[in-house]
Amino acid sequence: MDPALRRERDAFKKRALAQPVVEKKKAASESSEPSRKKKRPLISGSSGSLSGVSSPTGFRLIQPGTSKFKFSILTKIVNYMKTRHQQGDTYPLTIQEVLDETNQTDITISLKNWLINEALPNNPKIGLEDGSYVYKPPYKLNGKKDLLRLLSRYDQQGLGGILWDDIVESLPQAEKCLKVLGSRVIMVTRSVDKKKIIFYNDKAFLLKVDDEFRELWNSTAVDSIDEGKIEEYLKKQGISSMQDLGLKKFQKQKKKNPKSRPRRFKKHNDHMGAVLKDYTEDDLKKK
Repeated sequence: MDPALRRERDAFKKRALAQPVVEKKKAASESSEPSRKKKRPLISGSSGSLSGVSSPTGFRLIQPGTSKFKFSILTKIVNYMKTRHQQGDTYPLTIQEVLDETNQTDITISLKNWLINEALPNNPKIGLEDGSYVYKPPYKLNGKKDLLRLLSRYDQQGLGGILWDDIVESLPQAEKCLKVLGSRVIMVTRSVDKKKIIFYNDKAFLLKVDDEFRELWNSTAVDSIDEGKIEEYLKKQGISSMQDLGLKKFQKQKKKNPKSRPRRFKKHNDHMGAVLKDYTEDDLKKK
């Protein structure tokens, strides 16, 4: 080798050895990487793996073991049975058919047993027929004739009307039946809570009133007249007014205070009356 090249190589080695070198620790860097990575729970299609998992939208899913999860399933079943009853599907369904219709076939066996043994039999809105389940409405109504018969019975017994919400819940296609009945029923809106009530319209009590009497009735204003003066006027005309038949209020009688009697004190030493002597007279004589 050329001696000039050898000298340049030796000088390069000396410069390279003179420079400090820092080595990176691979073990420390490799151990820190797994700690930075967060473990993500696996989400499968079954409902049992969704406990304590947050959805991508940020809403927390209901845990399947909690009571809220149980009653959410029960509420979904009851609402579905109510809807199908209102649509006219009144035939019973088995528990498996109910779960299929409500898309809840992935529930656990324990939850299914809870529905069969406790939740559905004890629910007032669900009835049991030969091992199958039907919706239990407030009234058993199959058509407009049943509704008219029920309203007529309420009218004869003096029970008044029936809530429109209960009729809609009991009678399939209630609005259509009400339109068919027409003037045979009357709908009144209650002023307290704005709920609609259906009454039976008994046409036997409809009276024909002449227009002359209607005009007299409408032209007579008694708003500014005292009730006592109205009653007095009716008596002069030989007409008796209706008396108030409400419950009479009885005033409580005041309790009389007992008369104060003189107190009697006990006398002591009554058994010594023959032995004792009164010296008050002798003392007066000496003075």
